[in-house]
Amino acid sequence: MSRIRFVLLFVVLLMAGSVLAQDFPAPLAADQQVTIRFYSYNLGNAAFGPGTEKLIAEFMAANPNITVEGVPVPGAEMTARVQADIVAGTPPDVAQLIFDGLDFIATNFNAKPLEAIVPPEELAQHFEGFSPNGLQLGRLNEQTYGLAFTFSTPVLFYNASLFEAAGLDPDAPPTTWAEVKEYALQIAEATEADGVHIAGLGGFDWIIQALIGSNGGQVLSDDRATIEFGSEAAIGAISMWQDLVQSGAHSKLTDNEIVESMFTGNLGMYLQSSALQRTLIANAESNGWELRAAPMPAFGELATTPVNSGSALFIFSDDPVKQRAAWEFLKFVTSERGYTIITSDIGYLPLRPAIVEDPAYLKDWADANPLVFPNLEQLTRLRAWVSYPGPNWRQIETILLETVQQAVTSDGDVAALMTDAADRAQALMP
Repeated sequence: MSRIRFVLLFVVLLMAGSVLAQDFPAPLAADQQVTIRFYSYNLGNAAFGPGTEKLIAEFMAANPNITVEGVPVPGAEMTARVQADIVAGTPPDVAQLIFDGLDFIATNFNAKPLEAIVPPEELAQHFEGFSPNGLQLGRLNEQTYGLAFTFSTPVLFYNASLFEAAGLDPDAPPTTWAEVKEYALQIAEATEADGVHIAGLGGFDWIIQALIGSNGGQVLSDDRATIEFGSEAAIGAISMWQDLVQSGAHSKLTDNEIVESMFTGNLGMYLQSSALQRTLIANAESNGWELRAAPMPAFGELATTPVNSGSALFIFSDDPVKQRAAWEFLKFVTSERGYTIITSDIGYLPLRPAIVEDPAYLKDWADANPLVFPNLEQLTRLRAWVSYPGPNWRQIETILLETVQQAVTSDGDVAALMTDAADRAQALMP
């Protein structure tokens, strides 16, 4: 045997031995009582809370030895609350956190990668049937720090009734941003409604990232070292948005203000999280207009790169018993039954796509709610929500959000604004 082959064999055997020797938290005995604290921003939300409570209740009914104490925490305060409790020595056992803080959470919060808690064969078994792109969302450096939980992509919701009133075919929604502009102007001219609204400035940059990516760009280089807000692709994407507003195709309302317009049937098209689907359906029915949905529009012939919103579940406990209990909870809420509840009762995407064809889970619901299918189709082109590295990650995201808002609400020079934003953000990189 050559020296090189011998060394390679030794390394493989050493790695295998380290896996075999690793101590994983033992499965809980049936009478082993455990309580875990679960921080969730869904629990404090009127639309998402009941479904999340149902998840917890069904899990505890199936696991009477595990008590889950749900703690509602507003989404905007979640990262700071978890950080403060970690410093105080009272971290949550499990927390629901959004993906833009992944790098900071994994690096600074001592989040436990699932590979350190769950034996490889058990982890692989649970991951079967899970969307591969979905699984990648909570991974960093080949470790799964966050297990994708509640999740959505940008969907173009549209008012079929306004389409008909404007002489447009509701069976042929726009597929490109050029068509969106054309349709929106026709709606604005023929009705008293606004044509389109991109809900991308509501505090997080995932829709902005989706627009830039769909125009062939990205916000961060592949080596995670260079901010790329100032690229030609990024400037082009935001210029398209500015043009929609300047031309009168896009509403001039804020993301908060436009919600009521959409609910009451006074907005033609709405690029927004698919998580709003249940609420939009209810308001369309009560206000007498027809809601439909289409995939995110493209920049000409370029393939779209939908970026996810939503959250992952992170385990923070150092106690092996609580770690095992936390894993049992994560397993249930991301199981076929868990995603049946998440999709039908909360409104997020099922990251186990096969269940929409399974009568035991979501087939009947999906047949009655076809608006879910554009969202599912976008999973195949999904690009993960980029988390900026270092302690200034949130400031970097804020620079991008504020710059895009300035660009689309004025006639300012988009190229100058975006390159300046990139320079300022780069100065905050580690």
